[in-house]
Amino acid sequence: MRWAGQQVTDDGALPGMPALKGLVRSVQTPEFAGVTFHEVRARSVLNRVPGASPMPFSWTVNPYRGCSHACTYCLVGSTPVLRADGGTSLMAQLRVGDAVVGSVVEDALRRLVRTTVTAHWSRTVPVVRVRLADGTAVDAGPEHRVLTTAGWRHVVREGCAGDDGVWLVPGDVLVGAETLPAPGLAGVRDVLADARGADRTVVAVDPAGEETVYDLTTGTGDYVAAGVLHHNCFARNTHTYLDLDAGEDFDRQVVVKLNAPEVLARELRSSRWTREHVAMGTNTDPYQRAEGRYRLMPGIVRALRESGTPFSILTKGTLLARDLPEIVAAGGDVPVGVGVSLALLDPELHRSVEPGTPTPRARLDLVRRIADAGLPVGVFVAPVLPGLTDSDEALDALLGEIAAAGAAGVSVLALHLRPGTREWFHGWLSREHPELLERYAGLYRRGAYVAKSYRDDLAARVAPLLRRHGLDGGGHHMGGRAGGRSTAPTEDVPEPWPEGALPRLPEPVVTEASGEQLSLL
Repeated sequence: MRWAGQQVTDDGALPGMPALKGLVRSVQTPEFAGVTFHEVRARSVLNRVPGASPMPFSWTVNPYRGCSHACTYCLVGSTPVLRADGGTSLMAQLRVGDAVVGSVVEDALRRLVRTTVTAHWSRTVPVVRVRLADGTAVDAGPEHRVLTTAGWRHVVREGCAGDDGVWLVPGDVLVGAETLPAPGLAGVRDVLADARGADRTVVAVDPAGEETVYDLTTGTGDYVAAGVLHHNCFARNTHTYLDLDAGEDFDRQVVVKLNAPEVLARELRSSRWTREHVAMGTNTDPYQRAEGRYRLMPGIVRALRESGTPFSILTKGTLLARDLPEIVAAGGDVPVGVGVSLALLDPELHRSVEPGTPTPRARLDLVRRIADAGLPVGVFVAPVLPGLTDSDEALDALLGEIAAAGAAGVSVLALHLRPGTREWFHGWLSREHPELLERYAGLYRRGAYVAKSYRDDLAARVAPLLRRHGLDGGGHHMGGRAGGRSTAPTEDVPEPWPEGALPRLPEPVVTEASGEQLSLL
């Protein structure tokens, strides 16, 4: 062991990591094999969120930097990545600044566009091989995601640990880049033309040993490799702010703010603190596995409660159950909110339109458990499907069940055909309800949002149903510069969040948030 390389400098920074201040020690433990925890004493943990997103909070607390969930959105180095000039480069050979092909969605259609590599890194992990009917094979890390006709999918079930995601199974069909328009990319169109008719059906997903894999971040959040679309994760590149690597280091070099509860308590006692809503879980998960070792959240929740500060928590970690009594107690003194999404009751339609998700009854039980624990809970009735789940009878029955489960409020939202969702839904609709294709083409002709005339009609029919079931307590707009005024939702000002999903504040708070926030939603 070369101890000289592990010495801490006079300013408290670990060698090679000058942005990491206040280092106490670096720790490895058998229960987190391969992970190093850099325990620091932070000067501040209450962070104002930069930017101008419509998210309804302006303060966050993140007791961890990096994440021991160890997400791996990676491909082996020999995977060919499509360049914007129509050529290909191997995954291992890409560099920051290279122009590659990603995708965007405009006017309800996904198309290929030129995008730039903004980060590139490598790591060594167990990989799986996804084999397609046309002979294509893709080797990827277990949490890698690819776009299928049913939306984004992890490649294997193990990659969904701590996540309510879904994974590939034989018979799934990937979205081939050759099926998407590429205006302005003549060279790309010529290359993709050779792949017309390729069968992108998944035939097998098998272990393929351990290899060095590579990942990249692009301006569009995705890229084309081996003829199909791949997802990448923005959060990894934020680790470079600490002069840490965005790949291995993000998973294996986790910064732990040991004194986060004490520092937060001190900051919240400041006479300048105005007790605005503090959001947790919007960047790195406060209930990641490391929290089982460090137990920072009970003190953080306690500090928020004792200072009279409203807060919300988003998490993928079941460790939240450990602190449920503390969170419930806090809810007696300060506003605390939780949200659940529930679109329909029909079990057959659920199996068809939402395969792999918890059943409607399971989600109603979740609402009931949260409410029985004393926490407010708001429900998003979303998405409402025109012609399928939007009848007065269906909505009345669903709202009645939600009210009986103890929800504090409901927002009823029509289907949004966003990236990933749209490709799956159009395919599903053509198979299951082709008679509705023409109607949907008209309702969504202007983009991802349904026509305003439909939204207005739905709102008019829902309003008396919400009153009947006592669920018309209002909602919180995610944006707007008029203090949350009730304006019609648009692409820029979306529908309000239901009562209970956010802390119920005494008066509106106009906030700002980064467009990359709420990554755990």
